Amino acid sequence: MSDQPLFSLRNPWFGASVGITAAIAVLSAVAGLIWLPLAQPNLKLAGVWDAICSAAGVPRAAVQEPGIKPDFKTSNVIMTSEMLTKVNQVSIGRGATLAQRCAICHGPQGVSDAHSPNLAGQFAAVTYKELNDFKTGARVSVVMSPFAAAMSDQDMKDVAAYYAYLPRVPSNNLDTGRPAPAIVVTGAPMRNIAPCGSCHGDVDNKAGSPWLGGQSAVYIKAQLEAFASGARRNDISQQMRNIARQMTAEEIDQVAHYYEAQP
Repeated sequence: MSDQPLFSLRNPWFGASVGITAAIAVLSAVAGLIWLPLAQPNLKLAGVWDAICSAAGVPRAAVQEPGIKPDFKTSNVIMTSEMLTKVNQVSIGRGATLAQRCAICHGPQGVSDAHSPNLAGQFAAVTYKELNDFKTGARVSVVMSPFAAAMSDQDMKDVAAYYAYLPRVPSNNLDTGRPAPAIVVTGAPMRNIAPCGSCHGDVDNKAGSPWLGGQSAVYIKAQLEAFASGARRNDISQQMRNIARQMTAEEIDQVAHYYEAQP
């Protein structure tokens, strides 16, 4: 019988068992994180790191074959923090006239009772981008696409300026005491989801991100589900699609009702 301590690496039996266990762990990691993802024919992976990220559940950008463009139109609006921030009274006046055609869905003062988005107080750059996307086909709607198709670039800027000028009005479901769900405040780092508030106004506002406070929960939920399914894809660099795909149905519902209750 060996005089070596049982749990000493000098003990040949213990050393052999540690080595075999470590080898099994390494082989399992290689197989699960690299070999199996790369072996799946339906996954187009850019390399080993992309395979590891895919196996770990980290969202990744869609892999694009060289020289092949998407089979759908993408937004061509370049957003900046200074875009359409200078108030132009003439533009607001023209926009007020043009917006009369929008009142049936968005309300005479930019507040909707039909689960259409509230446009009163919305950032001008956001309204302009969405109108432009409807016009170019990057975003499709049986109602909005025909309206936007007939608008000039200046018309879109004028309407956006008018709605940005209007005061924000809280929804009928205002509840400022409603606690913010975790997805809004902290996001979900393990799923690569930033806090909603870091782009949509509770913490900070990112250029091109709409103000969500007071929006209809039905509308917000519908848009998140559209991003998740890929039915809506006019978000720049797939930002919202990557996030919405990682959100649970419960989180989508929480976000929608939380923002509806905000001023």
